[in-house]
Amino acid sequence: MEGVGGGDEGGNREGERVAKVLIHMGGYEVGDGQPLLLIAGPCVIESEAQAISHARKVQALAQRHRLPVIFKASFDKANRTSGKSFRGVGFKAGLAIFERVKGETGLPCLTDVHEAWQAEPAGGVVDVLQVPAFLCRQTDLVTACARHGKAVNVKKGQFLGPGDMRHAVQKCRDAGNANVLLTERGTTFGYGNLVVDLRGLLLMREVGVPVCFDATHSVQRPGGGGDVTEGEPRFVAPLARAAVAVGIDALFTEIHEDPSTAKSDGPNSIDFDTADRLLADILKIRRALGQP
Repeated sequence: MEGVGGGDEGGNREGERVAKVLIHMGGYEVGDGQPLLLIAGPCVIESEAQAISHARKVQALAQRHRLPVIFKASFDKANRTSGKSFRGVGFKAGLAIFERVKGETGLPCLTDVHEAWQAEPAGGVVDVLQVPAFLCRQTDLVTACARHGKAVNVKKGQFLGPGDMRHAVQKCRDAGNANVLLTERGTTFGYGNLVVDLRGLLLMREVGVPVCFDATHSVQRPGGGGDVTEGEPRFVAPLARAAVAVGIDALFTEIHEDPSTAKSDGPNSIDFDTADRLLADILKIRRALGQP
């Protein structure tokens, strides 16, 4: 299986990338010398029509900015604050909808799985399996996702240091899969608050895998609404711009046609107009840094 490569890029100054990092994900090469990968979509599948509508808009957004893109959504949000919160359409219905999205748009798709048994059937449909942040230390789950052979996106737990993620990467490699992406999504800072330490992006990349910044989950205020999670979307753009300036290989963002009506994570989602402006800004930063 193709995956991480090594080599000297001719620079050893502090903070500079030295080892080449390149993986294959969703039909794209991701890492050094490659365009920024956009991973975008609603938090959860609310219906087939909603998923297809959002996928088409995500596709148009990526085409406008000439970015490789993977459509993301969840079939089930298993870690809701309240047991009464909307969780999604369920496993079987969700996979059927992903098949429809792929057939209608041709987009590669990503979804998170929460139990080891879900990895094989989900991997037979979607192109990237995602390990949720809360579950990134669950060895059976990480290994099951990696063994299926599809690329794996492992979100860094809110409770872990960036260097600790080397263990999740090694579990994937030991299972025969080097196509691993690590995603920063904020670190617990007291109760009901997250903070982003951008040094973590560099530290995780030193593990030898590409890194992604989740700009929308990073602005959550867990449990901030009592029985729901709140968010501060005004910080999405500045954090995303900062992450791009530090150096990331992919940007993860939850986009909804109307965040005020979203059934999950609306308070930290952005709409398509906001996403359009954000992508324009961050691509200017990448060009200024000499990146594609």
